[in-house]
Amino acid sequence: MGNSSGHNNTMSIPPGKGPHQVGCTDLMVGHTVHGTFLRLYYPCQASKNHQLPDWVPCREYFNGLADFMKINRALSERIFNYLFGSCKIPAAWNASFKPDGKYPVIIFSHGLGAFRTLYSAICVELASQGFIVAAVEHRDESSSATFYFREHAEPGTRKHPSCDIAKPVSDNLEEVWMYYRPLKPGENEFPLRNKQVKQRADECIRALDILFDINSGKSVENVLQCDFDLSTMENSMDLCRIAIMGHSFGGATVIECLCKDVKFKCGVALDTWMFPLDEEIFPGVKQPIFFINSEKFQWIGNIIRMKKLDSAIFPRKMITIKGTVHQSFPDFTFLTGNWIGRLMKLKGDIDPHIALDLSNKATLAFLQRHLNMDRDFNQWDPLIDGKDDNLIPGTNINIPQSSI
Repeated sequence: MGNSSGHNNTMSIPPGKGPHQVGCTDLMVGHTVHGTFLRLYYPCQASKNHQLPDWVPCREYFNGLADFMKINRALSERIFNYLFGSCKIPAAWNASFKPDGKYPVIIFSHGLGAFRTLYSAICVELASQGFIVAAVEHRDESSSATFYFREHAEPGTRKHPSCDIAKPVSDNLEEVWMYYRPLKPGENEFPLRNKQVKQRADECIRALDILFDINSGKSVENVLQCDFDLSTMENSMDLCRIAIMGHSFGGATVIECLCKDVKFKCGVALDTWMFPLDEEIFPGVKQPIFFINSEKFQWIGNIIRMKKLDSAIFPRKMITIKGTVHQSFPDFTFLTGNWIGRLMKLKGDIDPHIALDLSNKATLAFLQRHLNMDRDFNQWDPLIDGKDDNLIPGTNINIPQSSI
């Protein structure tokens, strides 16, 4: 992405704290818009001379972010490249998979205007703790940018992607970019968002189906040129222990997924935007849910909708992290200084490392509890109940009794 001079020498995405070194690769199955596209994070073999992938894979993603933020593409590309062009993800690109028993699985769903790489701090940490994490890139026009391929009439005449890591195996495919679709003037938002959240859930379920195929030893064809050997992951996943996780629109996707597929044993919903969901599905959600909220994003109506999922039978937990904003969960919070971070609401009052550490530890404790794992994550059980100076049990929002 250029900018090796690096504005960003001191600011970086934190590496995983767990016992495993982390690798990552991209997987696209089916080249059309109806295919599946994800970034896979996994425990990998130890290596010193590994390549770290760019955080933002290519300029089209910067253009998509500019469109989503309603700022000029040419100006924003220079700004984004200056701020983020040298940022790397702390995971070894296409590193060899590390067989070590069976790893539980997490499917991760990004928020509105995001894409598959923007939550790498969370995904890398979970993989370092012994999970296989598939971060889906959604094709529902809620990503700021994504791409797929179409067949080209004359093989070899088409320039391939601007990202080196996204070249297709076949020479007769050309890339097609899909950008965020804003609401049309006067358009009713709910039908669009409800349609999108259903598609997002279907994409997460398809991603899980692909992991099932890989685990069973079926041949899975990656549309992208890739040095990673998927067959090394055969019989490596604990497919009785699967969780779904996501942020904002991805949090709504968590709830939709839990309703649609019982293979997801529990869900972690980060600062969930509840609006896209049809409340009629709520009684069908019978798995445990953990809502981890920021202090500054939530409002009465959104919390009331979360509370409608409360159950006397199925575990529902909620905590709020003090001093956080909605963007305290994606990687941006680590990659901007205090002035720019607060101006653009990418940073809250709390140190982002402390905030995400609390979120990750609480998540790991919740996953151990509800995936019945034999690990030491239960040392963080008090966090599930909001027992920490930087946590609020439940919500900081005062809900009128008449509203409940």
